[in-house]
Order: sequence, then C-alpha cells, then structure tokens
Amino acid sequence: MASEKILNQKKEEVKKLAEEMKQAKLILLTDYRGINVTDDTSLRRDLRATGAKYNIIKNNITKRALAECGIEGLEEKLEGPTAVVMSSEDYLEPSKIIYNFTKNNDYYQIKGGVIEGKVMTAEEIITLAKLPSRETLLSMLAGALLGNISKIAVALDQVRIQKEEAGEKVSVSVPAQEENVSEETKTEA
Repeated sequence: MASEKILNQKKEEVKKLAEEMKQAKLILLTDYRGINVTDDTSLRRDLRATGAKYNIIKNNITKRALAECGIEGLEEKLEGPTAVVMSSEDYLEPSKIIYNFTKNNDYYQIKGGVIEGKVMTAEEIITLAKLPSRETLLSMLAGALLGNISKIAVALDQVRIQKEEAGEKVSVSVPAQEENVSEETKTEA
C-alpha cells in the first residue's frame, strides 16, 4: 500500500491539475505513441507560442482531476499513453496546431477534449480546428462587405451617368419657351 506521503503528493497533484483545468478554455487528450524527441520538442514549442501547455500526466491523476472539475465523458479516452494539452487563453490555435500535427504524423491522434466546459469528441475538435482563424474570418467578412460596397458604388455611378445622359438629351430636345431667357439659364437647363 502506498505511504501517506505519496498519497498526499498525488492528492496535491490532482488538486493543482483540477485548478488548471477549471481555468482552461481548452483541454485536449491526445495519444502520443510513436512521437520522437524532435517532433515532440517542435510540437511543444508551437503550443507554447500560443500560450498552451503540453504535459504527460498519469491517466489516473487526469481522471481524478476531471472528476473534481465535474467533467464527465472522457474516462474511456484515458487509456494508453495520454498527453494533455491545456490553454486558458485560446482554444482554436492550439487545436489547429494539434490537428496539423496529426495530419503529418499518422501515429499521433486526438482522443477527445473539453472546449469552454463542453466535452467534445475528436471529430468535433477536428471540425473546429479546420475552421479558418478569427483573423481570416474577419478579413473574409471585410472583403465581402467591401465587395458589396464597391458594387453599390458602381451601380450608383451608372445611375448618375444615365441621369446625366438623359438630362443632356432633354435639354437639347426641349426648345426654349421664352425668347428672353439669358444665356446662364440655358446652360443650367
């Protein structure tokens, strides 16, 4: 049986992990089997750049921390080697990094996770990761709006040109009604 000291250390680990999970917008569980040191280092560096943490944590400790947070539905995903990716800043960029890594490394897989308190399957996380970034979506929206504004400007310019042409035809075809009209009045018409 484990000693009291070891049990207290594990309880402290669970408590600390649970606190981190409560603050996290993203908790991803991944299968890291077969990853080499170079790829692991590169992945960790990319995740750190987005403010995410990448840790290898014992499944039992992760299960207890998830239970302490009230997160259910991931227990069956915690089998075999599991890496935990957490981010308290953003959930989209770390998800994209992990997804892109899984595309390039067949052995590395997303098991499931939690995004802003909602338990999600690997398929749902991958669907979110495939979405364009917020900046890209905003630029697409701005482009669409500018395109519509440009179309309106062209249409209004065409209306102006048509009215000018119609105005010139009217002024040429309408004879002056008064003979005492000044030259200024004729040019205004």
